[in-house]
Amino acid sequence: MRVSVIIAVYKDIEALSLIIEALKQQTYKNFEVVIAEDGDNAAMRDYVATIKGLDIKHTTQEDSGVRKARSQNNGIMASSGEYLIFIDGDCIPYTTFIEAHVALAAQRTVLSGRRVNLSDSLTQKIKAGVVKIIDIEKHLYKYIALAFEKNSKYEYGIYLSPTGWLYPLLSKFRKRNTSILGCNFSCFREDMIALNGFDEGYGETSLSDDTDLDWRFRSFGLEIKSCKNVANQFHLWHPYNERDIGSFYWEKMVKNKEMSRFVCENGLNIHSAYSQSLE
Repeated sequence: MRVSVIIAVYKDIEALSLIIEALKQQTYKNFEVVIAEDGDNAAMRDYVATIKGLDIKHTTQEDSGVRKARSQNNGIMASSGEYLIFIDGDCIPYTTFIEAHVALAAQRTVLSGRRVNLSDSLTQKIKAGVVKIIDIEKHLYKYIALAFEKNSKYEYGIYLSPTGWLYPLLSKFRKRNTSILGCNFSCFREDMIALNGFDEGYGETSLSDDTDLDWRFRSFGLEIKSCKNVANQFHLWHPYNERDIGSFYWEKMVKNKEMSRFVCENGLNIHSAYSQSLE
């Protein structure tokens, strides 16, 4: 199955370069990388041009505030894979990341994963080349101190094979939160097209990233399943910039949900290349 990995990025070339190196080491090989940039940065364009060994596409748009939903819709339209995996530009996937999503993929199903939040000090060591991401993945026990960091979610770094006996057993007997986290989820491309992609009508809020899309998938009749501990990734530390949801946008989402408007009005359809993307 052909996969499109859509990475939402904004200017952070250093983090993207770490993601690219991780993607080059993926155990699953039949994929393309769509770098969905929320802007049109010359330095980013120059970096993307240097990437070798991967099938790369790069989408851009005018840099006029936070428009992640629009940039991700650009990525969807540029994608050619039948299956889409969405990650953020500060999240580095395990080498088994794509393989895991593909192994659990099923029709009428969305996969929802999580991430390990790295500390500031460990992130700096990674960026300086002192610590390799692959070493943390393969020898997570050596970084047990991370488990005591606030909100690290260290347990999400423990890898379970999707084809082994333990993961199906845990999935059966342990209730797991399946709410979508925008930095790690996947679905069939046809299902995103059916929903008209991400809703661009929520301004600079974070609603479209996960909260809005979550109920829209469910209202459309899709099942959301957890892929925690299977499709793992590391989240690089950075200062947290909270995006205010605002009562107006929240009320808009609630109203849409009450009326079951799971096909958004301002999504893929408002892009000039929309019709061509369906071909």
